[in-house]
Amino acid sequence: MTAVVDQATHLRSLMRDQRMADPVPVRAATAVQRASVIAITSGKGGVGKTNVAVNLAIQLASAGKRVVLLDADLGLANADVLCNIDLPANLSHVISRRKDLNEVLVKAPGGFSLIGGASGLARMADLTDGDRQRIVAAMGELEASNDVILIDTGAGISPNVLAFTRAADHVLVVTTPEPTAITDAYAVIKVISRDNAERRVSLLVNQARNSAEARVVHERIAKVARQFLSVRLYDAGFIPADEQVSLAVRKRSPFVLSAPKCGASLAVAQLAMRLEQGVAAAASSAQNAGFFNRMSRWFRR
Repeated sequence: MTAVVDQATHLRSLMRDQRMADPVPVRAATAVQRASVIAITSGKGGVGKTNVAVNLAIQLASAGKRVVLLDADLGLANADVLCNIDLPANLSHVISRRKDLNEVLVKAPGGFSLIGGASGLARMADLTDGDRQRIVAAMGELEASNDVILIDTGAGISPNVLAFTRAADHVLVVTTPEPTAITDAYAVIKVISRDNAERRVSLLVNQARNSAEARVVHERIAKVARQFLSVRLYDAGFIPADEQVSLAVRKRSPFVLSAPKCGASLAVAQLAMRLEQGVAAAASSAQNAGFFNRMSRWFRR
């Protein structure tokens, strides 16, 4: 608890210093609205979670939203690879205090901002409380100046993954129709639901053959979640299996840019509209609490 109080004091001091140094934008000074925080997660790797995150970020940015994507797949980050970006610095430099957040924030194709994670660093997969505190302070700075913060978590139920899902207003669980992916998706939803926090959880079925297959997957998981967890699992729709996706990955170009009219791109546009229409709307108490209070759940586990 002391760590939370100390971090809150540090964050308030940091924000106060920033206000003194720079003029406060009119929007930040007059509006209480904060960025919606959406964590994109999955039960297992290989279901296309990062691809969904990158292309969703581009779609939201094309609609005029100020979007930041944090690649928080710590130790196995690859959002920069999908965007064909060579990052001079990443989140590990912020945690080690070698860089400020603004120095690792880069513009990505399609108009969103990317905070790259560190790939191949085992230490990033097991952060200390001090490391996490530095992420709290850094990400808190972005809340008032953006509309959407997307967090691409790692797969599974590790402490780092759960910390980011607890920090979010909404958790988008990505699965495929494969039995193992379905089982692992339910396991993630089960663990996420244990803290009874006010957040929405929805399921996106990726690489589905058609809408009927996706509907069966959602209904199967939603029924079990409702019956055994008392959790309402929202339907985020599906992204069809599309050869343009694999072609785009090989070209290191997001598919909504390289093939904007393909089935997968149209599905991402529909996903963005669902989020805009309220599927990912934050509960009012969570929204008013702000990013720092949500992130501080890390220290109350």
